[in-house]
Amino acid sequence: MRTLHHPRLDELSLPDVLHALSDPVRLEIVRMLGDLEERPCSSVEAKVAKSTLSHHFKVLREAGITHTRANGTHRLMSLRKDDLDRRFPGLISSVLKAVKTR
Repeated sequence: MRTLHHPRLDELSLPDVLHALSDPVRLEIVRMLGDLEERPCSSVEAKVAKSTLSHHFKVLREAGITHTRANGTHRLMSLRKDDLDRRFPGLISSVLKAVKTR
């Protein structure tokens, strides 16, 4: 199985994070992950093609917003809230609060 790249804390960049959060589908994925510890990628429902959804997962992971781990044939995704709070204090909390109130 191929190893997925997850940027280190010092590699997280604000432009990359903001770009990843600028898409409504990705923002909805982040909102879903804010409610749970970890969820299977297959449980995320979106009105886009499966390949497009995979692309959104990759953008979020490579920006450092999410962490994906393999569990057998499943991939489980979680929000890197603690890392994001360390690097950009208050940012992800503000984003989650904003998407819950819309």
